[in-house]
Amino acid sequence: MIKVLRLRKGVIAIVLGIIFLIAAQIMSSKHIDGSNIVLGFSGGFLILGSLIFLYPILFAKKIDNEGEEVELKPAAKEPLDGENVA
Repeated sequence: MIKVLRLRKGVIAIVLGIIFLIAAQIMSSKHIDGSNIVLGFSGGFLILGSLIFLYPILFAKKIDNEGEEVELKPAAKEPLDGENVA
């Protein structure tokens, strides 16, 4: 199984992005200056949150049931003749 992912920071960044997006839309409808800046912060937080979500998935280590790491690269390109491949 893949190690348990800790995604609390990613969730917080996504939630902040959504909150800033709502604030930017409200500011835009009321014609308040600075709504573009808040919209930029919203996009930044959404991008940051998505990168935080992807990081542990891309760089996770595979572990077996006993908790030991498993080597993901094969040792040889072809299986040896004497070993049973299953």
